[in-house]
Amino acid sequence: MTPFRINLVTLSLAVGSHAFTSSLPPSRRTINSCSTSTTSSSVAATPMQTEVGNSHGQGSCFLPLLQNDDEYIAPRIVQIAGAYPGVTTETYLSITSEPAAEFGQWAYDFSDPDGPQLGTVAVPGMSSVYETEDPVVLIGEHTHLGVQLPDEIKDPVDLIVLVDRARNYFAERKFLVMELEENPGMISIGAFSSFEEFPSTAKIMGHVTLVQIPWLPSMQKKKSGFMEEDQLF
Repeated sequence: MTPFRINLVTLSLAVGSHAFTSSLPPSRRTINSCSTSTTSSSVAATPMQTEVGNSHGQGSCFLPLLQNDDEYIAPRIVQIAGAYPGVTTETYLSITSEPAAEFGQWAYDFSDPDGPQLGTVAVPGMSSVYETEDPVVLIGEHTHLGVQLPDEIKDPVDLIVLVDRARNYFAERKFLVMELEENPGMISIGAFSSFEEFPSTAKIMGHVTLVQIPWLPSMQKKKSGFMEEDQLF
């Protein structure tokens, strides 16, 4: 029986074949490490990309960011054992489960580590996700996207980049997923203040509708309301 996934929203990860160059991924992995000053980038690699358009914060172009806090609990990705009644003991016991992601972070699900390097990740239920007609997830390092994180974070941090492939048209100051003539077969992301800045030979393949940032220990915690406990006072 083919296992299913159940959650608020689960999306396939679109990760290039370059993403894993050493060992095969485990069935599930946490997005980032919890070290105070550094993080480990577990999925996104650092290939050379053609610079095009504006990054986050340039030319009045801003990504739709969602910052996790230290109390964020990610949705769980859980396999379904079947429809009751009729579930056999063998099927019930064959279903695997993994620990929940740590507070402020999320986890990937790679149910077939021997297959193509694709997986799923749970995305929060919110209007921007609901309105994404044809969703796919890219994993991007914050440095490539121009997203500023605390100075204590030295290594690249993986961000969830939700894309709507149905929006294959130009829009000012929206982050577009494109295929460039000078870099065929590869995805590029950039935003443009006007249509005149947009490369005439580029093919628009979607819009970024959400970028999710994990919470890491070097970041400030959510306000507690108690001055003696709150780092934001």
